[in-house]
Amino acid sequence: MIRSLGFVCVVPLVVALAACETSKSSNPLTATVAGPLPGVEISAPKLLEPNGARIAVDNQPVTLLIENSSSNGPRPLSYAMQVAIDANFTNKVFERQGISPGDGGRTNLRLPDALATGRSYYWRARAEDGANTSPYSAPASFEVFTPIVIDAPVALAPQPNEHVGSLRPRFTWANAPHSGPVGAISYFIEVSDNEAFAPSYPMYGPVAEQPNQTSVEAPRDAEYSHYYFWHVRASDGTNTGPWSITRAFMTPDRPAPPPPSGGGGGGGGGGQQGHIGSGPATEDRARQVVFGTAAEFPHLTAVFGSDSQALGAADELLRRTIWHLHLAGFDAGRQRNPSGTISGDKLTIFVNGGWHAYDIYSLGFAGRATTVQFVEVYPANPQPDGGIPD
Repeated sequence: MIRSLGFVCVVPLVVALAACETSKSSNPLTATVAGPLPGVEISAPKLLEPNGARIAVDNQPVTLLIENSSSNGPRPLSYAMQVAIDANFTNKVFERQGISPGDGGRTNLRLPDALATGRSYYWRARAEDGANTSPYSAPASFEVFTPIVIDAPVALAPQPNEHVGSLRPRFTWANAPHSGPVGAISYFIEVSDNEAFAPSYPMYGPVAEQPNQTSVEAPRDAEYSHYYFWHVRASDGTNTGPWSITRAFMTPDRPAPPPPSGGGGGGGGGGQQGHIGSGPATEDRARQVVFGTAAEFPHLTAVFGSDSQALGAADELLRRTIWHLHLAGFDAGRQRNPSGTISGDKLTIFVNGGWHAYDIYSLGFAGRATTVQFVEVYPANPQPDGGIPD
């Protein structure tokens, strides 16, 4: 009786266990027990960001963003993501599984650490339900780089409102701070007679960077008694920094003009004051003509009561100078400025085998006389003019 009872009790226990195993294996949500489900298809996630992006090293860690996968199976999905330095993912720098899907059909993951700069990376993702998986997405790439930053140099000399001692002052500035993989640094200086630099004179540069601070002498003469503005900026040929703060300076006062020479000599003067005879077309002889004509017509450089009178007298003197240059055997005319205007204080002369432009006056205004000078300026743009004969 006891054996029979024991036997009867054993049979239901075996049946119960078998029933329990059957129940577990038929639960599709228990992937670790049930395993892969036949017929389940999971699409690969779509990589959204970054994809071909360049990411500055200080904008890290990188965030990976995917569009979620779809599945015809009953199990919830999670995601696995990998980042590598090669497209075959043999050298992975990051890998994570079990990433919960995000809301709105997208999932993002911020990497725990910054990646090394100066190289390209590849990343991919796949979806998993615990047993079934999607294929990996096609890899996307991105680059982490150190941005190049070039700051403004610090203008040192000429100092603000300095009265310099040369028509070719020396410009000096503290070198521009910079960061990132910059190339060789050079500098460009812009000079103008107005703070808006419109127009500016031809730019000086490139000037190669020197240790700590850089210095260069102006490559051409400025005008006497003239107020100028200047600033400087740095470039590595691809990246250009901002202009320095603008400084202003004053050039030296004009020295007393030399006495006219050659009066009455040669074949063109006729003995009149200030006339320079014919001869070789040299810059020195052209200078003599300019100062000689001013000496012949002192009333045209007098102090006038209005700006218009001063400018009108200067224009007459300029055209009389052109005529005297013709008389001395020169080709000469007026000058068209870079702005397109015909200059009232500059002329062009054919000397030493080519056309040159010269600033011959520091223009006067009401209460201030026009002063004569002879300073070569920007490239010549000659405009024919017969001048005004005596």
